[in-house]
Amino acid sequence: MEHSDPTRVQAPVMAGNRLTIDLGALSRNWQTLAALASPAEAAAAVKGDAYGIGAEPAVRALSRAGCRTFFVALPEEGLRVRAAAPEATIYVLNGLATGLAAAHAAGNLRPVIGSIDELEEWAAYRAAGGSGHAALHVDTGMNRLGVTFAEAQELAADTGLVDRLGLTLVMSHLACGDTPAHPLNARQLATMREVRALFPGLPVSLANTAGIALGRDYHFDLVRPGIGIYGGPYIEGAPPLETVVTAEARIVQIRDVPAGQTVGYGAAQTLARPCRIAILSTGYADGYHRSASATDGHAGASVCLRGRRAPLVGRISMDLMAIDVTDIPEARRGDWVELFGPSMPVAEVAAAAGTISYELLTSLGARYARHYLGDA
Repeated sequence: MEHSDPTRVQAPVMAGNRLTIDLGALSRNWQTLAALASPAEAAAAVKGDAYGIGAEPAVRALSRAGCRTFFVALPEEGLRVRAAAPEATIYVLNGLATGLAAAHAAGNLRPVIGSIDELEEWAAYRAAGGSGHAALHVDTGMNRLGVTFAEAQELAADTGLVDRLGLTLVMSHLACGDTPAHPLNARQLATMREVRALFPGLPVSLANTAGIALGRDYHFDLVRPGIGIYGGPYIEGAPPLETVVTAEARIVQIRDVPAGQTVGYGAAQTLARPCRIAILSTGYADGYHRSASATDGHAGASVCLRGRRAPLVGRISMDLMAIDVTDIPEARRGDWVELFGPSMPVAEVAAAAGTISYELLTSLGARYARHYLGDA
C-alpha cells in the first residue's frame, strides 16, 4: 500500500485537509468508458459540481479528452459548464423549471422534459417564437421523473412533435443498473426499445456507468457515465478505473490515552488497551460523515498513514476526529493521513458510514485545499 506523500502538494497548505484531484485520471476513465460504449457517443455527468471535484476544471479536462455532451441537474450548473465548454451540448436532467424556458434557451441549455406540464410550457414558448432544443424523458420503471409510456405513445402520435419542440434526444434512467441480475434492468431495456420505435430517428439514451457494463444492448446512441469517470466503484469484471480524488487530513496532535478511557463526544468508545491517539483536522463540516464514527458497537472507518491502516476512535466531530496510531510508532504531528484515495478506497469508507461513494464525493466541504494534477 502506498502512503500519503507529504511533499506531493508543494504550496503551503493552511487548511487542515487537502484534496488532490487527478484530471488526467478523470480523462482516462472517461476514455475507457467511451471505448466500452463505442460506437455510441459517451457524454459525461458533471452535476453536483462534477461529483465534488469542481465543475469547471473537470469539464475543461473532459472536453480536451473528447467529450462533447454534458449532463447537469440544474440550469445554474449548466451555465457554469457552458462557460467552461462554449461549444458543448448541455442537458439539464431535472427538467424545465417553471417560467425558465427562455432562460434555458438563452444559455443554450437543453431541458430534459419529464412531464406533460413541462412539455406544454416548452411547447407554448416555442409556439410564441422561442428557439432552443430539449430532450424527452420517458419513465421506464424508476418512477421518479419522466412521462409515462402511455403518455409517450400519445405524444408519438403527433408526427410533428419532434420538430415543433426541437427534440434532440429521448432518454430514460436505469433504477438497478449496478445490480446486473436485477429483473428490472431487462424490463426497462424492453420498454426503451418500444420507446425507440415510437420516435424513429431520435437518438436514445439509457445507460449510466453501470448501464455501460450491462452490455451493448443498453448503450443505444448515447451513454451518460457519472460515478465511473470519477473513480467510483465499478462493475465486477470491467476494466479497472483510476483514482481521481485523494482526500487527506493533517495530524494536529498525538496523545497517549490509558485503557478504559474514552475519546470524543458521547464517550461512545471505550479503549480496550493503552492507545496512542492522533487527532486529525477534519470532521463532518468537511463532508466526512459522522456515521463513519467508531463506537463500542460499531467498528467505524479506517484511514491510511505511512502505508498502514489506522482505525477511527470515537465519534467524528465538526472539525476533528481521532485515529489509533498505536501500531504506527513513526506517526508525527503534521503528517498527512489519507481519508480515501488510492490506498483507502472511497467505496470502503462509504460502506463504513452506511452510505455510497456518490454521497462522500459530493459532500466534500469548502475547507479542503484543492490541488489539481494536470491542466485545470
